[in-house]
Amino acid sequence: MIGITIRHLRYFEALAQQGHFGRAADVCAISQPALSLQMKELEALLGAPLIERGARQIRLTALGEDFALRVRDILRAVDELGDLARASSGPLVGRLRLGVIPTIAPYFLPHVMQGLMARYPGLDLRPREAITQRLIEDLIAGRLDMAIVALPISEPSLVEERLFDEEFVLVRALADADRPVPSPDTLRAMRLLLLEEGHCFRDQALSYCNTAASLPRDLMEGSSLTTLVQMVGAGIGVTLIPEMALTIETRSAPVSTARLAAPRPSRTIGMIWRKSNPLASQFGQITDSIRQASVIR
Repeated sequence: MIGITIRHLRYFEALAQQGHFGRAADVCAISQPALSLQMKELEALLGAPLIERGARQIRLTALGEDFALRVRDILRAVDELGDLARASSGPLVGRLRLGVIPTIAPYFLPHVMQGLMARYPGLDLRPREAITQRLIEDLIAGRLDMAIVALPISEPSLVEERLFDEEFVLVRALADADRPVPSPDTLRAMRLLLLEEGHCFRDQALSYCNTAASLPRDLMEGSSLTTLVQMVGAGIGVTLIPEMALTIETRSAPVSTARLAAPRPSRTIGMIWRKSNPLASQFGQITDSIRQASVIR
């Protein structure tokens, strides 16, 4: 349609995603009145409303919902045109939006960024931390280029490449350091501290405890691994954390750690990206460099 610009579409996508003019304006780095004006202009060009404006938030109209789906496809295609040009111009340069799940980000992301910036000096890394489902949604919508997650994801439109495996470690009170290591069934009867719903690490820990039928007795939840370990240090219960988090999370809490009996619980860390991305071969090279550095880590 004549008159509609890519700018209109990017502003509308931000508004549809944020559901609020103020937050969308911040994402777009423009003023709220300017964003409102752009949306009114877009609606005038379409001849129909896209947004229901409320006092605190906005809602998309039925047309707005359908329009948002098409806009995501259009913007993703536009971004991939730019990626196509980048793929033919030699070493990877420019923006790289990298997602990471919360149980990896504080412990592994600095190592990843340091290595990538040294190997690809022209790369503009834009990290984003979010739970797995949100990262998958953002990858498919074109709001991210790659993501570091726990595999498998089993999303047909995404490539999955393994980086490394790591074990889970039991964290318990310092006074329990000399006690026998509990079995999965014993853990079920203890006060087990886990991440809240939405974190894949929670599901992996529950799987080890054989909780297909029911949750452990006295299950408690936290929003971060730091919270869980500090609660253990206060004598509230026990928890499982990934091996990469040990050094950081246990240095400021009076806790002890123990390796669980074989077969030990573990997870596979990997990189994912869209199969359709023209930079797929470069993403493979990035993954290889991270994998090699991970062995040394």
